Amino acid sequence: MNKIDKRLQKTKKEKRLGLMTHVVVGYPSLAKTFDIVKIMEKNGVDFVELQIPFSDPLADGTTIMKACESALKNGTKVKDAFDVVEKLSGEVKIPLLFMAYYNTVFKYGTEKFCKGASAVGIAGLIVPDMPIEEEQCEHFDKYCRKYNLKNIKVLSPSSTDERLEKNEKVASGFVYFTARQGITGAKDTLDPKIQIYLKKVKKYFSIPVAVGFGISKREHMRALQQHADIAVVGSAIIEVINKSKDQDIEKNVRSFIKNLKMVN
Repeated sequence: MNKIDKRLQKTKKEKRLGLMTHVVVGYPSLAKTFDIVKIMEKNGVDFVELQIPFSDPLADGTTIMKACESALKNGTKVKDAFDVVEKLSGEVKIPLLFMAYYNTVFKYGTEKFCKGASAVGIAGLIVPDMPIEEEQCEHFDKYCRKYNLKNIKVLSPSSTDERLEKNEKVASGFVYFTARQGITGAKDTLDPKIQIYLKKVKKYFSIPVAVGFGISKREHMRALQQHADIAVVGSAIIEVINKSKDQDIEKNVRSFIKNLKMVN
């Protein structure tokens, strides 16, 4: 059984909202990426999404975009992401997922990317800008299944019934629903229509639902508790790192996660 399925069984049994956090590989450094993920696991994070930095991250807001720019300036390559995960796989037990843009996967080679990700211990892939039509052409879902990777589909409030139906046929593990239309970034409030959107998504998908984009505080977690299976916190974590002195990063990330987890 894939690690994602096992962890979802655990959160369901414990009757709690799962937490997935987000890091950009190579930000603020490769060594810090490794340390931060370990801190996340120690403080109750259920899944970690490791973003492979890309020069034009279309789905991301300023916070993650700047983190990607910094990681690329540091010389971070796809191979570095694989190396970090391989090292982490010997240290952490929670599921690790790659988030990458389609161009990164395509240039690396779709099967080569999937095979390599699985070999180093990745449990699932999130490719937000890969359309279903292109996915079929590139056999992305086929290779995800071949190498036991969950194909995490990203949907938004504007997703049509047709798009939901098409994605339902290939999605596995869980579906990632964006709490609002647009790009990533921490917000003070959630869209009041989020419950209506999630109800629509659940009509099409029998697998668990994760909600991201704008989740940044305990109140958001509490609001999602009865309507989603996983809360995804990304930009807010990066902002904690941004505001921390190098020696305080791990301490501040730990404190931020503990505060979020108090909802459970």
